[in-house]
Amino acid sequence: MDFTIRKICADDSRAVIEIDKIHSNEAKPDYWTARLEPFITGARKKGSALGYVAVADGKVIGYVLAEARAWEFGSPNCGWIFAIGVDPRSSREGVGLALCREVCLKFKSQGMDKTRTMVRKDNVEVLSFFRASGFRAGPFVELELEF
Repeated sequence: MDFTIRKICADDSRAVIEIDKIHSNEAKPDYWTARLEPFITGARKKGSALGYVAVADGKVIGYVLAEARAWEFGSPNCGWIFAIGVDPRSSREGVGLALCREVCLKFKSQGMDKTRTMVRKDNVEVLSFFRASGFRAGPFVELELEF
C-alpha cells in the first residue's frame, strides 16, 4: 500500500474522530476537538507535541499523537505516544508501524532515548502491535483506586 506521512492539520480532525469511533465504538467529537487543538495550532512548546497522519489517495488512513514529557513520576524527558489509530481497511499494511517510527525518530532527533505508551493489559491486538514495534515493559506500574 502506498501512503505518505505528514503533520496533522485541522482538516484531519473528522478522520481522526471517525477512526477512533471505529475502534472505541463511541463517537467523542468534543474530546477530540479539544485534544487535537494543540497539535494543530502548535500551542505547546515547539517540538513537544507531535501529530502525524498517514494519507493514501487523499484520505487519512491513520494518525498518531505524541508528546515529550519530563519528570512525571521521576521519569526523565522522553516521548509518549498517547493515541494511535489506523482505519481497519488499511490495517496490516505497515501504517501504524510507520506512524510509530515517525514519532520515535523525531523524539530521538530531539535527544530523547525512549518513547513510552500505555495499553490496556487485555487489549492483545494493541499490545502485539507495540511489541512488534519493539516496545517492551517499562519501569512503571499503573495503579488505581476504585471508589
